Amino acid sequence: MSRLFLPALALATLAFSLAGPAQGQNRSAQNQPSQPAAVQDPNAMAWRSGPEAAEIERRVEALLAQMTLDEKIGQLNLTGRGDGFDPQWVATGRSGAIMNFIDPREVRRLQDLARTSRLQIPLIIGLDAIHGFATYFPQPIGQAATFDPKLIELAAYWTARESRAAGVNWTFAPMVDLTRDPRWGRVFEGAGEDVHLASVVAAARVRGYHRGGVATSVKHFAGYGEAEAGRDYNSVWIPLSKLLDRHVPPFQAAIAAGAFTAMTSLSAMNGMPATADRGLLTDLLKGRLGFRGFVVSDFASIEELIKHGVAADGAEAARKALLAGVDMDMFSGLYIQHLADEVRAERVPVAAIDEAVRRILRVKFHMGLFEAAPVDPAATAGLLITPPARAAALAVAREAMVLLKNDGDILPIRPDVRSIAVVGALAMVDEDWQYGDNVGLPRIRRSTVQAELARHLGPQVRISAHSGFTTQCGIELAEREATLAAARAADLIVAVLGEECEFMGESASRTRLDLPGVQGELLNDLIATGKPVVLVLKTGRPLVLTDIAARVPAIIQSFHLGSEGRVAIGEVLTGRVNPSGKLPMSMPRSVGQIPVYYDHLPTGRPQIKHERYESSFIDERNEPLFPFGFGLSYTRFTLDQLVLDQARVPLAGTIVGSVRITNAGARDGREVVQVYLRQRVGSRSRPVRELKAFEKVTLAAGASQTVRFAVPVEALAFHDDQGRRRLEPGLYDVFVGTDSRASLAATVEVGE
Repeated sequence: MSRLFLPALALATLAFSLAGPAQGQNRSAQNQPSQPAAVQDPNAMAWRSGPEAAEIERRVEALLAQMTLDEKIGQLNLTGRGDGFDPQWVATGRSGAIMNFIDPREVRRLQDLARTSRLQIPLIIGLDAIHGFATYFPQPIGQAATFDPKLIELAAYWTARESRAAGVNWTFAPMVDLTRDPRWGRVFEGAGEDVHLASVVAAARVRGYHRGGVATSVKHFAGYGEAEAGRDYNSVWIPLSKLLDRHVPPFQAAIAAGAFTAMTSLSAMNGMPATADRGLLTDLLKGRLGFRGFVVSDFASIEELIKHGVAADGAEAARKALLAGVDMDMFSGLYIQHLADEVRAERVPVAAIDEAVRRILRVKFHMGLFEAAPVDPAATAGLLITPPARAAALAVAREAMVLLKNDGDILPIRPDVRSIAVVGALAMVDEDWQYGDNVGLPRIRRSTVQAELARHLGPQVRISAHSGFTTQCGIELAEREATLAAARAADLIVAVLGEECEFMGESASRTRLDLPGVQGELLNDLIATGKPVVLVLKTGRPLVLTDIAARVPAIIQSFHLGSEGRVAIGEVLTGRVNPSGKLPMSMPRSVGQIPVYYDHLPTGRPQIKHERYESSFIDERNEPLFPFGFGLSYTRFTLDQLVLDQARVPLAGTIVGSVRITNAGARDGREVVQVYLRQRVGSRSRPVRELKAFEKVTLAAGASQTVRFAVPVEALAFHDDQGRRRLEPGLYDVFVGTDSRASLAATVEVGE
């Protein structure tokens, strides 16, 4: 029995015990390699406590008392690589942080310059180390698909270790925006649609980054992922109750895990740009949530207050942002340009400047920057792309793949297959998609899907590879007839298709969610050959696969898997690894369904008989093509014997129960046991079900295991329209299963 993961805020209240000796605890070395362990890093960061924290506060105040107004404002200024960067800003104390420097020699020079300034305050060195630095891991949404917090923490840990080796000590991650619209290009940066999973992932990533020696910036506060129409930077409208129930908990989990900084949203919520929203940044984040770190604007978002129409000029934008609670200005330069004049004009009190500086200095002390040894450029290369980092990247990639369809058990590749045509530029040696290209870093010589299949299947299987496109972008066909001829001659076609180039990421919103460019055209031609097609998708978001799923017997959703992705794909296709990933977002049947998510509210006219005057579409089904939490395996799991310890639990108590899971198939494998709850009757409509706990278990073929779960009743609370937290007695249904359609059910009464 293993415990189920709950939000970091609730972990201290839980207790777990083994129900009995579980069978099948030892995973097959060939089928599912063990996860590499992380070692403790000497640069590990955490908020200090007790006398040490008190001493830091004394040092902050002593340093603050020595600072001139210009030096104070300099600490609020974040700038970095670009045409206008002047290193003398560092030497004269006019910059508290810099970003986008990755050459350790440059980082060393700039930190040395900071040590020559009058007060010798070290720099924070920031970078978008989102899912890797030199060794790349699966995209964050792919990491979430593992449903394994230990692996997610491991990915962040090694990303931090490599970043710190180059002198970077701050990352603009994790993004914890709840995402329910796959049209939004930044879907890949988050953990999907569910607040519980997002909270677990947020805490795991913060812990990992900090253990590896890099401070985090949890983002984007708040509601950025709910942009209207999925169009990046667009406005959002979120009632207070929904904000507190859906969008705030992942931030709470990140803060509880020790996040040092937070970044504002680029959007306006309910008519107020986040960067100027004092109620959001000061009252809620710093006040109600108790955040003690500093708030940084997103890139030039202070200047964008002018375009939002809430500031007439740069001076007003700077004033509004600071008084709202933005402590550090990223790249607009407006704090440096205007805050001193605003103070002299008595439009900004010195106390407001001091509070922002105090928060920044506090973070620098708790990060250990004043005592940190300078980066050693000569040692950097030897600390990048190490065997342990690559082993970690492979471990995460193996479990990030989601098997969506496997009709006729076409996978793993059967022994009678004697020829395979691998098609698609994304299967070739071109580097896998990554958030940013850190120019000058060493790179892994990556394999190809063809090479990995050949390695596992041996010379008796003839494997050919055909790009099919001029580039990995997939917007222009290449050698079409030769590709189709090879496909016709093969026993099996493996098509590796998806999103690359400008089709995902920031400012990459889409109105259509089909395969980009002419990839769909080539896939149709491959299907028309009559040969079985295995589709491996490398995307940054869920696509609409309704037509494809009806015609392709096997589909693997891999997102983008990072440096070791093609190795992992080869292992899964050949059965060396049994896929165990689960969807962190529902996959829609059509764009017209969006948003489609599992924890929706009930309606007075639910779809029951598929008749008129029910809440339904006339041209499409209500449910998604593949639901949240879904993912197949090469083996078969069953759940039974759901038992709750108590039929009645007090409001201050915990709902405790157990369920038996059995591997009823012929292969060892891993499965995610998912626990959902529903309040039957409340003071307001409540979601039809909500994920409250999950656990990923490993079982040998034929083995069974009893998994115990514990959900604090306080996790069932919600907020009303005034932002008041409510926890109501009554009947609650408990559902357990392997995706959000979980049907194994029990009922518990929660009492006063």
